[in-house]
Amino acid sequence: MLNPPESFSCAAYIREVGRGARGGRGLSYEDANLVYDAILANRVSDLELGALLLAYRIKGETPQELAGMLDAVHGAIDYLNCPFATPVVIPSYNGARRRANLVPLLALLLSKQGIPVLIHGIASEPGRVSTAEILTELGIQPAPDTRSIEDALVRSRLAFASIDVLAPALAKQLALRTILGVRNSAHTLAKMLQPFSQPALRLVNYTHTAYRDTLADYFSQAGTAGPIGVLLSRGTEGEAVADTELAREALWLHGRGKEIAIPATEKEHRDTPVLPENHDASTTARWIEEVMAGNIPVPRAIGAQVNAIVRITTREASQQ
Repeated sequence: MLNPPESFSCAAYIREVGRGARGGRGLSYEDANLVYDAILANRVSDLELGALLLAYRIKGETPQELAGMLDAVHGAIDYLNCPFATPVVIPSYNGARRRANLVPLLALLLSKQGIPVLIHGIASEPGRVSTAEILTELGIQPAPDTRSIEDALVRSRLAFASIDVLAPALAKQLALRTILGVRNSAHTLAKMLQPFSQPALRLVNYTHTAYRDTLADYFSQAGTAGPIGVLLSRGTEGEAVADTELAREALWLHGRGKEIAIPATEKEHRDTPVLPENHDASTTARWIEEVMAGNIPVPRAIGAQVNAIVRITTREASQQ
């Protein structure tokens, strides 16, 4: 019989971060790593965990804290293999509330170019249309295990993995939203995840400007973006696909610096592409099929996003 994990006291750390948005102090990399490692190992009591997560919800994470937390997450996952090409990682944890979720279209367009794409996320979200639901309508089922993910990337250049498969310990933290009523640090960390043993291009999105600055600061630190880098942009309803009406700036952060990969579109040049009539999973899937068949044009903003990703991955792969 296995012994239960030794408990980990968070009182001293809660005392630091739990003083509000202005009074809370950030933990060092080492302390953040230690605390989050204990959280992932189920060593923190429910009471202390709730207090800590809500404290961070109010205070926000510093780049150093994100670094410590993310390294703890990476230390708790089984890395994927994709040795034949540079993969693109697309996190999908929000889904569509008012507009069609076009993450599957972005992924299919990239895979059509021969780029292996991993989408990871949640199966469903109350009141929203998840990427997983649309992919199911398109005949693409979630991969049940690591081997299946790798096989799908080889076979069709596209795989969807539930976070429960990719990072089970992190999935438990994401699930706490239904109990706490709000998102927590795990939602940010999931969007930053690099699950491959090889270099990969991550699409990382944000909703609030403060998070853009924090993420840009984090990925500007040596070694954090990886050799291929990160494409950082404002999300479309929280998803990492370009806004079809008004393209947002996408910043490419990599080991040699940063540059604008996609410039923002001025408001007076707002586009009006043909889009799905409704944002439900079935309607969105049928519309995507029409786009992939060439019967409906690809929205220009998504086309520009595809071109930027292809340009980055092919250029960087040639330099590896």
